[in-house]
Amino acid sequence: MFISYRKIYYLFSITLILVSLFGLFKWGINLGIDFRGGVIMRLETNLSTNEIRQKISKLNLGQTVIQPVGKNGMTIKIKNIDEATHQKILKALGSKVVEKEYRQIGPMVGSSLERKSLWAIILSIIGIILYVAWAFRKVSRLIPSWKYGLIAILALFHDVTITLGVFSFLGHFQKVSVGLPFVAAILTIFGYSVNDTIVVFDRIRENLLRRRMNDFAQLVNQSIKETFVRSLNTSLTTLFVLFCLFIFGGATLHYFSLALIVGIAIGTYSSIFIASPLLVSWQKK
Repeated sequence: MFISYRKIYYLFSITLILVSLFGLFKWGINLGIDFRGGVIMRLETNLSTNEIRQKISKLNLGQTVIQPVGKNGMTIKIKNIDEATHQKILKALGSKVVEKEYRQIGPMVGSSLERKSLWAIILSIIGIILYVAWAFRKVSRLIPSWKYGLIAILALFHDVTITLGVFSFLGHFQKVSVGLPFVAAILTIFGYSVNDTIVVFDRIRENLLRRRMNDFAQLVNQSIKETFVRSLNTSLTTLFVLFCLFIFGGATLHYFSLALIVGIAIGTYSSIFIASPLLVSWQKK
């Protein structure tokens, strides 16, 4: 069932990846305050974050980060604005708000952090391939063990690219911008995707050692069947919590939870319908 329709799964995934790459190359990601910098307003008020957000929502300020500080303190981080817009914000907030500080802030994600993050990702990918190659060394009679690691990385590329593509379209059409929480979501997807793929691969390894079947496609199909319910239940449980976070978690966590929902849903699909069938396609060639 799973292996026999693999060309349909490949076509579906290739379409999603191409559409995602189109969005990324044409529009990119709409980077928020954490990447581009902006202004910070420190206020003294008894208003809640939701009340402040409602008061300034009509000003179309784009991404707005509102955080409580201390007992009666509140900070608002927004993109760079002129003095006229600054006064409009104060007028919208009303007399119950006293501004204590107004200053420009630089981007929180600098070139040094970007470079270190890139190196961390590269070293992680190398580590995954080496570890999986070592762990699967006893079942390399049908397919070399290092290919398991490489396919896990391909599945990871599939999941992250599609998630980034979704936010590229959201950034272009809905003006959704991303900040540090989005980076945290991508790194979480990074780990979840590899883990979900390795769960299925590990069952393939167990069956290769135990059953000694010569028909690799049949063995992989059987392994997917044995892990399908477990993978689906784990993902649905996680997605249920994330949907609750998306609905009730407030504006700050809105797109963080959405990124995780997209990434985990795609990651579950790729571990079952892409990564394992790729093993069969590679082995046949």
